[in-house]
Amino acid sequence: MLNHHETCGKLDMNKGFIPYNDKLAPLYIRNILHTLIPSSTQTIYVLGIGSNRITGDSLGSLVGTLLHNLYPRHMKIIGCLASPLDAVTFIPRLSHTNFPEKSFVITVDSALGTIETKNSMVIRKGPFQPGAGLGHSFPFIGDCSVMGVVHEKDAAAENSLVFTNLHLIYTMAINIAKGISLAVRQFYRYPSDEPLLVLP
Repeated sequence: MLNHHETCGKLDMNKGFIPYNDKLAPLYIRNILHTLIPSSTQTIYVLGIGSNRITGDSLGSLVGTLLHNLYPRHMKIIGCLASPLDAVTFIPRLSHTNFPEKSFVITVDSALGTIETKNSMVIRKGPFQPGAGLGHSFPFIGDCSVMGVVHEKDAAAENSLVFTNLHLIYTMAINIAKGISLAVRQFYRYPSDEPLLVLP
């Protein structure tokens, strides 16, 4: 969770914020990621940050599950519903993770924002600090973040996360996962009939 919404890349609609249910959301996400991933990148890491116990904080874990074992030669997933990258596991797991040279790290997490940005997705260039929106101070990490703004930032935000609309989280997760998958598939020139998501 965080409370920072500096976007990278510009959309003609909604001031750079992508509505969670926009049918073109995966394409917007793919296009922005393509402007950020260096051409020399050999491996893309996706950090699915969040809990598997709190609906509003499960976005990153759900995205990790949807992308797990997809394009394994070029994309590595850390954090999913079965093995979440949450407040307890974040530091122990990442302190033992070395990102190789020529890798690119995308973090995915729920976010708190304003009434204008609520129910939208935001992509930001640069390192990301999980937990900032709730007053935590975990280390900055990553090269780019994809955030789903699930609530407004207010005193009741932490309690509100428990009662977040599951449809909102699921739709955001599908669109973010598709956008990342499209970016990886196109960047590494996989055939266009390769699956976009891992679905049962």
